[in-house]
Amino acid sequence: MITENTVLREDDPRVDEFGRQGWRILARSWGAQLDASDIDREQLGRLVERVRGVGDMRELNPTDLSEILALDGATTEDYPGGVATAHTPLDRERATVGPNRRGFGVVNPGGRVLAMTFIDLDGSKAETEFTVVASQWRGNGLGAAVKAASVLALLEDGVEHFRTGGSADNPASLAANSKVGYTVDEVWLTLAPPAP
Repeated sequence: MITENTVLREDDPRVDEFGRQGWRILARSWGAQLDASDIDREQLGRLVERVRGVGDMRELNPTDLSEILALDGATTEDYPGGVATAHTPLDRERATVGPNRRGFGVVNPGGRVLAMTFIDLDGSKAETEFTVVASQWRGNGLGAAVKAASVLALLEDGVEHFRTGGSADNPASLAANSKVGYTVDEVWLTLAPPAP
């Protein structure tokens, strides 16, 4: 018998069985898909334009490393949900962008990264690892803007399938991804076993 927290898709038949055994739902998370054929470039352009006055929307590069690490360090505790959506703090290696790991951000005139998204690439597929906005800039559309900018840039590079996900405890993230065009296609439950 499983005695540790476990993550199952909501439609997994074991979910009902676990419920009957007294397991509790600790957290919900979701996954979403966006395909090149469904992308509304004009909508994505509008999302990017909304934040032009805040800073420079651009692809992050190795000269941004210290600012990437600073924003990540300042927001490490801000990721809601359970083990399925936990964020592993960046180290220098994971914060370094390259051909298969791209980052996009809003950078203010002083060089500070205010929002960023990191994407891992595998051929024509892209998977968002995380998107984060500095706490004082949340609610201003920066999260949707960096996601939109990443999709537009990667689309030009031949990416056809985009995946992302997050915690159901973060409705702002879900709303931002919906604006970009992502469609939720899976829900995951983090379950805790009954008390002994």
